[in-house]
Amino acid sequence: MEKFSKKVGIMGGSFDPIHIGHLILAESAYEQFDLEQVLFIPTGNPPHKDISIFSTSKQRLEMVSLAIQDNSHFQLSTLEMEREGVIYTFRTLEIIKNQNPDTDYYFIMGADSLFDFESWKEPSKITEYCTLLVATRENMENQALKDKILYLKNKYKSRIQILNTPNIDISSRSVRESVKNGSTIKYFVPKEVETYIKKNHLYLYKE
Repeated sequence: MEKFSKKVGIMGGSFDPIHIGHLILAESAYEQFDLEQVLFIPTGNPPHKDISIFSTSKQRLEMVSLAIQDNSHFQLSTLEMEREGVIYTFRTLEIIKNQNPDTDYYFIMGADSLFDFESWKEPSKITEYCTLLVATRENMENQALKDKILYLKNKYKSRIQILNTPNIDISSRSVRESVKNGSTIKYFVPKEVETYIKKNHLYLYKE
């Protein structure tokens, strides 16, 4: 009898804060690729962002937990939060793949990140451990993306698939800016996250 591997998506990021764009992206991946689960892995010390983290690790974990609590196939992982120093994606994937060798992992990323992929640490190992799901946006040049995918597939023997998502232009930075400016973030983040941000007075100071 043929044995089928478990299929699990991975959503990484600082989630400072988590917003509905993250959730829609994860749910789209879950549905389109018949995933059993999507892991949300907030990073502790990201290597690719030369910016500060504006809320504590505990606060970011709590916001993610609040955002995904009513979705049975979303799960929070504290793996990267528990490690010290700069956290690299390939190392995280290596750890979870070694822990679960029979699971197929699908790393969810934006198309803009794919164009920077070769600047990531050990891109060949990343593609060894998972399939890349690349979320397309309406303003992305399709041919350029197709060319990049073909190039990376040939260079790294990688598995890359397109993830079709709505074009929702929301970022964590824009949410922080709205809070700082006194603008509403209603519907930009889950209600529980909005309440948490207000209660804890997050993002009120100038960046």
